[in-house]
Amino acid sequence: MASRTSDLLGVEQPVITEFDVNTLIRYAQFNVYGFPSSLSSFAISTFGHGQSNPTFLLEAISSSDSVKYRYVVRKKPSGKLLPSAHAVDREFQVLKALGEHTKVPVPKVFCLCTDPSVIGTDFYIMEFLEGRIFLDPSLPGVPPNKRKAIYLQTAKTLASLHSISVDSIGLSKYGRRDNYCKRQVERWAKQYIASTGEGKSERNPKMLDLIGWLRQHIPSEDTSGATGGLVHGDFRIDNLVFHPIEDRVIGILDWELSTLGNQMCDVAYSCMPYIVDLNRDDTKSYGGFEICGFPEGIPSQAEYLAEYCSASAKPWPVENWKFYVAFSLFRAASIYAGVHHRWIQGNASGGERAQIAKIGTNVMIDSAWLFINRQTVLPDQPPILSHSVARDYLKPVEIENLGQAKEGGRFVPSQKVLDLRNKLLMFMKNNIYPTENELYKLAQSSMRWTIHPEEEKLKELAKKEGLWNLWIPLDSAIRAKELLSHGNNHYSSGVSNNLLLGAGLSNLEYGYLCEIMGRSVWAPQIFNCGAPDTGNMEVLLRYGTKEQLQEWLIPLLEGRIRSGFAMTEPQVASSDATNIECSMTRQGDSYIINGTKWWTSGAMDPRCKVLIVMVSFYVCGSVKFNFPNL
Repeated sequence: MASRTSDLLGVEQPVITEFDVNTLIRYAQFNVYGFPSSLSSFAISTFGHGQSNPTFLLEAISSSDSVKYRYVVRKKPSGKLLPSAHAVDREFQVLKALGEHTKVPVPKVFCLCTDPSVIGTDFYIMEFLEGRIFLDPSLPGVPPNKRKAIYLQTAKTLASLHSISVDSIGLSKYGRRDNYCKRQVERWAKQYIASTGEGKSERNPKMLDLIGWLRQHIPSEDTSGATGGLVHGDFRIDNLVFHPIEDRVIGILDWELSTLGNQMCDVAYSCMPYIVDLNRDDTKSYGGFEICGFPEGIPSQAEYLAEYCSASAKPWPVENWKFYVAFSLFRAASIYAGVHHRWIQGNASGGERAQIAKIGTNVMIDSAWLFINRQTVLPDQPPILSHSVARDYLKPVEIENLGQAKEGGRFVPSQKVLDLRNKLLMFMKNNIYPTENELYKLAQSSMRWTIHPEEEKLKELAKKEGLWNLWIPLDSAIRAKELLSHGNNHYSSGVSNNLLLGAGLSNLEYGYLCEIMGRSVWAPQIFNCGAPDTGNMEVLLRYGTKEQLQEWLIPLLEGRIRSGFAMTEPQVASSDATNIECSMTRQGDSYIINGTKWWTSGAMDPRCKVLIVMVSFYVCGSVKFNFPNL
């Protein structure tokens, strides 16, 4: 059965002796919006669940209306701490960003205090969420159909978190996205060494062998940062608060280990119940569901992963799954060792449960080696879940039209789109991600406006693979074909005419492919699908004369030249085109453009040969129209 969040509380007295509660109350009255200024009574108690940062429930009853207000206080532990551990300030930062700018379910945070004179260590205050927490991943007492819903909702919640753009919510500098696993292996190896040895927890030599194996098997996608994004770091079902009666997540808790990095590490860690279970009564085996059997209703690991991959549009992780699971078990072993070490020193929260951390350390190490030595760990392809709307994203269909709506608006991509999607995923994996570091180096150097030779090689390869100009709408392509078909062939030799005008996709179909290209900042220009060229080419496709198409559009379609777009002006808010001051007037057979532009997209590229300029066009000296001008 689930535990109510309020049922996870310990006794009140030990907390009061740890810090001055009255000082905390005064701080909250000044810094927490809505906190009652006058109290008739208050109480503070500790949450017994969790082993790392001490967490407390603060209950305050207002003397004016007798309403009870509930808040959660989360602080650093007291005593000597390992470097970089227990960073409650980072927890506060990520919760604030997600709460204010996204729909990812997190508790609202009110304030962060870094003044040790208040309660002795850094802490922050957040809202209390009344809901359900499932401490046992086997979900005892939960009906089978509810178990499946809870697990699939967990997968979708993680997918929603991993779909967030950290750049758009102020977390671009929250961590490094590349070499995450490499750095994490070294970090947790050091933490394990620091927590074990003489006078500490016993050091396991198999852990040292595991560290060596991980160092030798770090995936190439980790090096490039291709799987990089916001990482929770401790994403598991007992760190989720579910709605009191509905099977949906209302809060993700415990963000101490959050950073930017390889998101597949989050996914693997959330799959730990399938691999290992320290809550088992049978101490002869701590195996997870895949070893000791599945409780009725809980989906298989492959089904859980398929739900996540579908909701997040991530590729199936079979190739590197052994590494990610072994890494998660290794990290858990290091964390358990740290908990046990702090318990020996008398600093661990969590009461008597911290004592079993020594057992947990060795169980995780043994489980990692068992998993590594398995012949297969996942099927080659994801399973199809008939219940899930999201599964249609992966389902092949027979139709060859532009796609069709079915079952109340659900869109099923055609086989052509699915084939292009699979080909695009392989191209990204084999060609784009391995080249990103070299392209980044050039972009950050004094030669940033030169062309990297690998870029041109990849463009030619993309053309051969049929992954070129996929953005072109079908109707625009038809118009261009009609205009160009009445004259000589102006295409360059060796380039297919059909290839230049795209694959005949609708915008909805292209969206499936555009999302994949968007995983790398370099990919769109490799496939000739990047701004500002796409917008400029579409202007020419829809409105250009035959002569303009021949002089500018064809070289752009072929990727021989690039273009620029001049809209922004220094003195006005020119993203609103009605404000544009740059003017164009006609004098005889000529036009005079008068104005200033800056931040002109594409202008510094040495291949830029055509510029579209947004101007105000005056007719008869007074009537103003806003037009793009070539």
